[in-house]
Amino acid sequence: MGYTCFELEETEGVAHLILSRPDELNSMIPSFWTELPEIVDELSDSGRARVLVISSTGKHFSAGMDLSVFTGGSNIVDSGDAEPGHPSNEVGRRRAVLRRNVLHLQRAFSCLEEARMPVLAAVQGGAVGGAVDMVTAADCRYATEDAWFCIQEINIGMTADVGTLQRLPKLIPDGVVREFAYTGARMSAARAKEVGLVNEVYADQETMLAAVHEIAAEIASKSPLAIQGTKESILYARDHSVAESLDFISLWQTGMFHPTDMMESFKAQADKRNPVFNDLNEQRRGL
Repeated sequence: MGYTCFELEETEGVAHLILSRPDELNSMIPSFWTELPEIVDELSDSGRARVLVISSTGKHFSAGMDLSVFTGGSNIVDSGDAEPGHPSNEVGRRRAVLRRNVLHLQRAFSCLEEARMPVLAAVQGGAVGGAVDMVTAADCRYATEDAWFCIQEINIGMTADVGTLQRLPKLIPDGVVREFAYTGARMSAARAKEVGLVNEVYADQETMLAAVHEIAAEIASKSPLAIQGTKESILYARDHSVAESLDFISLWQTGMFHPTDMMESFKAQADKRNPVFNDLNEQRRGL
């Protein structure tokens, strides 16, 4: 299937999603916000992807939300205005539509957290505005030496509202988040690694992608059910107390843990071979 904003490659359990509008700095046009969750949800639901790598093309990872999202009748951030005097033009109804549209944008990145497989983001050049929202929703982030990050919203007179201000404080120190968010300054790759925003910095994109795909292949070699449980437990622990999180994992193990994959691991070690695990079962939405 062809996409406007992305290319998708799949090899041995590793899905590679590539932002593919380099001449437009991979800005996030209206179709971006529907294509991304569509692709990620399908990969997660099918069970065939054990890890997802997201990278980009051109000089910059992404310039963030395209102005066409705000203009041109896209209706993504349209407030639902009608003709003056029309009942639909009442301010409460317009604001309710706007809120639903903001939630639509948020879901485009929340799908990365909701996915059953880990998501690894590989960033080159600038990650601006919405791109920071996007990569903070990934499990791990990697960058080239020339990469930089910017919470651009504050520079254009608005508050970031698609995930950065909610997820970044869980990733880096509070004071750093506040300075970064209040000033709209660029954070270099070196500084991002220093504060823990990115896992590693590489000399160039080719080197970065080779390393990230090696990490992805290692993840893909593990039990996908154990990986899913690990991801869900980490996310749950982020937002809950230790006691609540221990209760969560006790329920997960009681319901989802079975020895099949563990016995395969032990047998593979004894046989001096790599273990072979079944994919996750396909799941259906809305049932």
